[in-house]
Amino acid sequence: MSLKLENSVVEFLKSNPEEKFTARKIANWICLNFPNECEEKKANSKSIETDDDLKQQIVAEIGSRRPRLQKKHEQIKTTDERPRRFYWTVKSDEAEIQESVEVGKKAGPVFGARAWKESDLYLPLSEYILTELRVYSKRIDEKKSTNKQGRKGNKWLYPDVVGMEDLTEDMEAKIRNVIEVSSDKQKKLWSFEVKMLLNRSNVREAYFQAVSNSSWANLGYLVAAEIREDTMKELRMLCSLHGIGLIQIERENPSESRIEIPAREKADVDWATCNRIAKENQDFSAFVELVRQFHLTGDPRPKEWDFCEDADSD
Repeated sequence: MSLKLENSVVEFLKSNPEEKFTARKIANWICLNFPNECEEKKANSKSIETDDDLKQQIVAEIGSRRPRLQKKHEQIKTTDERPRRFYWTVKSDEAEIQESVEVGKKAGPVFGARAWKESDLYLPLSEYILTELRVYSKRIDEKKSTNKQGRKGNKWLYPDVVGMEDLTEDMEAKIRNVIEVSSDKQKKLWSFEVKMLLNRSNVREAYFQAVSNSSWANLGYLVAAEIREDTMKELRMLCSLHGIGLIQIERENPSESRIEIPAREKADVDWATCNRIAKENQDFSAFVELVRQFHLTGDPRPKEWDFCEDADSD
């Protein structure tokens, strides 16, 4: 009997609902549970010589047949992360978002995938943007605000994380001094809106929240731990129109995070909006003070930001 690959994939995912698997894990299961069919497939192929070759071929075929699988079975969904993960779900997009919110409310410390909540992403984000992008960051807590806009108003005013990039970091002291006295650009300001999950249900609201919260910055990003594949086309279209970029954050390995869509840089900071936010939020006011001190001294004061590279040695 020949290997019915698509049926096998559906059978495996359906028997493990809501769990996410790479194509390689699915291939491992297929080889374990259909040994005779897999041996026949290997024997009939001129290019497959070893068991590893066979598994790699099955992995490739799962990937190539993904669009057809998803068209035939709407319950099969995939993540956009690499390696891509497949899963079977009967939940609506709205239910997935609501579940991620409810899990976040109940979650405690970071132990296991189901315990993660949005606030657990802030430190990995800070680590990634400092070590990979050389951006110092500060968390903006909307609870430390005057709430003049009301709770829903705060949602559209304050980013989750802000940052400063020192453009003079690798320059000689005399060059930095010239830049200071000539009022040339010493820094870029960044803004980040963080979400646990982006899918078709929340992608536009989350994106325009990032647009609103990042209007003052040189560069603005929407950041997410999980991004459903069917949202990427929408995100690329929105970015081309509005300029907010996209970062996928790897929670347990921040260095493996990546910019999926680069932000479009604005030449100038909107200081009027910064003034408005600083008046209403203590954290943002402290961020602006650090930027001011940097302009006065040329020292970014690394240890006063949320993540410091030598923090472990202190």
